[in-house]
Amino acid sequence: MTKVDVGGILKDYAGAGRDALIPILQKVQQVEGYLSRESVARVGEHLGLPASKVYGVATFYNQFRFQPQGRFHIQLCRGTACHVKGSAGILEAVKRELKLKPGETTRDGLFSLEVVACIGACGLAPVMCVNGEFHAKLTPDSVRKILDSYRGKASADVHSK
Repeated sequence: MTKVDVGGILKDYAGAGRDALIPILQKVQQVEGYLSRESVARVGEHLGLPASKVYGVATFYNQFRFQPQGRFHIQLCRGTACHVKGSAGILEAVKRELKLKPGETTRDGLFSLEVVACIGACGLAPVMCVNGEFHAKLTPDSVRKILDSYRGKASADVHSK
């Protein structure tokens, strides 16, 4: 991932006060894909805030990420319907298969995992969404097959170049 020039974003907020912190962080994350340490520090300098204060505000909100997302970003639903239908086992299967915890990205940058409170597809429980594509009525075995299909897509893309 290429480094983002946060300075360009901050120019749009010239003269802005501390009340612009969240919109600035949202814009940085939109462009950068996450909030890097460098970005947090630059935003703090721009607003006259210590980086620790910027980080403290950003960690309060679930919308902000501090690691780049994987090429295939998995959102695993843990809402009530999914919980009742076994999403805890699905989460364990994903963690075991990818060797990562929620909020992490695999070393190869292929997968990232986010646990969400509800995806809004309760009739399909348990469900996960990968880059906007829904996978329904999951089982631990189906999780392995789904992840293998994404690995295959990545491999095919590499070989087609």
